[in-house]
Amino acid sequence: MNGIGYFIIDVYIDIACECIVNPFFFFSKSVKPQVGKSHQFEFSIRIAKPQDLKSISEILTNSFHSREGIMSYVYPFLRLSIYEDLRNRIRSKDEHYSCIVAMVVKDTKSTEDLSAIEGQDLVGTVEISVRSRQQNVVLSLQQNGLLPLDPWQLDDFEYAYLSNLAIDADYRRLGIAQQLLNFCEHKVLEWGFCDLYLHVLENNHSARRLYYKAGYRLQEVEWTFSSILFGQPRRLLLRKSFSGKV
Repeated sequence: MNGIGYFIIDVYIDIACECIVNPFFFFSKSVKPQVGKSHQFEFSIRIAKPQDLKSISEILTNSFHSREGIMSYVYPFLRLSIYEDLRNRIRSKDEHYSCIVAMVVKDTKSTEDLSAIEGQDLVGTVEISVRSRQQNVVLSLQQNGLLPLDPWQLDDFEYAYLSNLAIDADYRRLGIAQQLLNFCEHKVLEWGFCDLYLHVLENNHSARRLYYKAGYRLQEVEWTFSSILFGQPRRLLLRKSFSGKV
């Protein structure tokens, strides 16, 4: 049996184990009270723990995938796929990878150490990592017509990259995304990088406003076959430089 076969078996074993431990994984949905915008909350930002995986995967799936129509049947499998991918990344123990979460603290009088409070609601997440552009790979893709020529992509260098920023729908517009971005930026500086990159779809206007307000600026517009032939939104590569920070 080849490596792919063993991988598929491992995935099915993981699914079976998850269903045994939590038979409602496919069907459960977190129920949170609706949050009035006048309510004031404090938020604790920290590195994700293994026990956060289920909540993170649900926030990511809700943020990036629809539950309407036929997608309601696919949704549980999408969530499980996201769960498995995220668990593998966290298990990798890569020193230049972090999954970060935001926890809402409803009672800020009980302790001054917000990060020590247990039982908080997980309401936001983001990931940062270090990626590498290998010139030979990009050129090979370009020669096969799979990737448009992009001068930035031809540079062979390592760079800090932000992905999967998502906030629970009930807790948006409360400043959580900005707090997560701030945490990521300080982490990237600790890693020794002076820039942070991310992608956003050109039709995601709310996210673009958030990033622009936070200091991210357009680096490249990426064209793909789907955007040219089918009118799909292009991906915009944004960059924020910290060269002026100590």
